[in-house]
Amino acid sequence: MRKISCLIIIAHFLFYTGIQAQSETKINLEEIDKYYEKMVKDWDIPSASIGIVKDGKLIFTGNYGVLEIGANQKPNEHSLYAIASNSKAFTSAIIGMLVQEGKLHWNDKVQKHLPYFELYDPWVSSHTTIRDILSHRVGLGTFSGDNIWYKSDLPAEDIIKRVKHVPQAFDFRAGFGYSNLMYITAGEIIETVTGKSWGENVQERILDPLGMDRTISSLNDLDLKGNYATPHARKDDKNYTIPWTKWDNVAATGGLISSVSDVAKWMIFNLNHGINGQDTLLSKATRNRIWTPHNNFTVDHTSENDFNRHFNSYGLGWGLSDYHGRLRVGHTGGYDGMITAITLIPDENLGVVVLTNGTKSPIMAATYYALDKMLGVPTNKDWSAESLKNTNRRIKNDTRIADRKNSRVLNTKPITQAKDFIGAYHSDVYGKISITKKDDALKLEFAHSSFLSATLTHWNYDVWQIHWDHPQAWFSFGTIKIRTNNKLEVTGFDFDVPNDDFFFEELKPYRKNR
Repeated sequence: MRKISCLIIIAHFLFYTGIQAQSETKINLEEIDKYYEKMVKDWDIPSASIGIVKDGKLIFTGNYGVLEIGANQKPNEHSLYAIASNSKAFTSAIIGMLVQEGKLHWNDKVQKHLPYFELYDPWVSSHTTIRDILSHRVGLGTFSGDNIWYKSDLPAEDIIKRVKHVPQAFDFRAGFGYSNLMYITAGEIIETVTGKSWGENVQERILDPLGMDRTISSLNDLDLKGNYATPHARKDDKNYTIPWTKWDNVAATGGLISSVSDVAKWMIFNLNHGINGQDTLLSKATRNRIWTPHNNFTVDHTSENDFNRHFNSYGLGWGLSDYHGRLRVGHTGGYDGMITAITLIPDENLGVVVLTNGTKSPIMAATYYALDKMLGVPTNKDWSAESLKNTNRRIKNDTRIADRKNSRVLNTKPITQAKDFIGAYHSDVYGKISITKKDDALKLEFAHSSFLSATLTHWNYDVWQIHWDHPQAWFSFGTIKIRTNNKLEVTGFDFDVPNDDFFFEELKPYRKNR
């Protein structure tokens, strides 16, 4: 009798403990939801869609704000956002599948598949491998050369053929330089080997098997899907809408457009180490290769950090580090007017996705808050408030544009007359850039990037201000300075467009012989 009573007591204990655990989970998710709602308002982000997966299920979706300012449509778990560089993990996965099929090897030289591939040095060009281009260790600087492809209508092959003119930033395999150009190269290798585009490969090999039926790789399909966020840029501390930008020709580096619901399937697939149901799409060897550090960053072991971090690195299409004693795998993405993050904690079968449609975005604050809550990290840190404070401070302290405006010398006249610098120029990195005159206005025109066209007005001396004809998400104020030789003959011009993403100063247009 006593034994039965004990069993009854134990059963009651387990029953009520289960209820309490469910209640605590519910309270935690409600708390997370309220936190995110406040976060979106505090950051003044137009909208955010956030998902948490745990043990193979999407257990939380939070959707906040509106898909477009001035409209009332709210996002949901199926709303589409550009996930940008989170697409890189899809590229490395496809490469891994081709390795499994014997069509590629990780250490294949790039030139074996793309003979025209060249970098800043012939020896480096001939020794660069697929692993090198996927781990950002070829010697190019972070974002260097992005002006070649940004808003460009060039096919991938023509973009890659210009890479040889991008300057070297560090020794081969001796540093980290985040290179979108190298992932464009990887996408072209995929197309060369398979005879199908990157988009066709990702559709057939990943999207269809995983049931990611709202994810697209071409802007042409956006209206067919519907329910998508509008990109927003920011000016004078206010959001404004900007058009979607076509990245179809560079999709391998950042072309996917997806939703919380679909990204959740991708996260679950990766947390299951490449197994989808009964199908093993990624072998153990492929999973381990992709999640092996190939490019390491210094971690300060002499002081504490917020993540109890001991290592930080980049694998193949994924960032790798530790988070309070657990492996952390993740990536972020930046698209014109949209910023996103995907983070996995494989040890806990846990993943977080954050999709936003603004350029001032709390993607990592949202991620760290969710991780801390789900992992039970004992902290009272308000990630949103602290990150917002740091972001506002950084914006306030960025005086690059203000400094240029304050140094302007008023009431000057051009030294070089417009008639002497109107004409076509050549940039080794980019190609043709022209200064023309239309309807009494000076125009700046980029041969294969029509959405970078601008009007020029006199600034001071031989410096002219750039007024972009189309909205730009990552840069605003800029100037060009006419360059002359000792005979005061125009030889070219130099850009000064202060920003953190697109380095116009690399272009260095020069005048060809007339």
